Amino acid sequence: MKNPKYGKDRLLFPSLLVAALYIGGPLSISAQAVQLANGTVHFVQVPRLLGATVDFKSVRIPRPRYDFQLSLPDSAQESLRQVTFAQREGFDSISFNLKDTIAFIGKNRKQLLPLKNVEADRQGKVTVTFEQPIPPGTEFTIRLRAKRNPDTGGTYLFGVTAFPDGEKAHGQFLGFGRLQFYEGGDSGF
Repeated sequence: MKNPKYGKDRLLFPSLLVAALYIGGPLSISAQAVQLANGTVHFVQVPRLLGATVDFKSVRIPRPRYDFQLSLPDSAQESLRQVTFAQREGFDSISFNLKDTIAFIGKNRKQLLPLKNVEADRQGKVTVTFEQPIPPGTEFTIRLRAKRNPDTGGTYLFGVTAFPDGEKAHGQFLGFGRLQFYEGGDSGF
């Protein structure tokens, strides 16, 4: 008895998939993006969350800056329009001064990126929408200004999701931005 896992039949499915895609199957690949037949736009290569930092790591510090560094590779082949931040772990819920949110190229504030809108839902998820889409090949930082650091120390995780430009954009989860806060004399500097 022949094992199809190792025989000629093994090549049948990939060949059929390639043929279906070539003749206009469920995916349409252009020079700019991956777009499904229903119009949903995806990144060709997912953006990267490079890191998350806070300027003051002690609890209860007012108006700290939380910086999230992201990279949209050239191979993404689609501009980035929106990023969301959702707190997933931490004893206290952190609230933000949305009007103080900024974004800029790289890690310093020399070249600001204009924002169209910054809003939060009832669960505290913050959505940052750019005025102009961020082009592939860009490293940038989004700075959220918290009302204050949490009252309780520990690890706080923020899920970061990026959305390409387009009417029906598929969000891609990039990972967790991890911020550590300390109580008492251990400020973590």
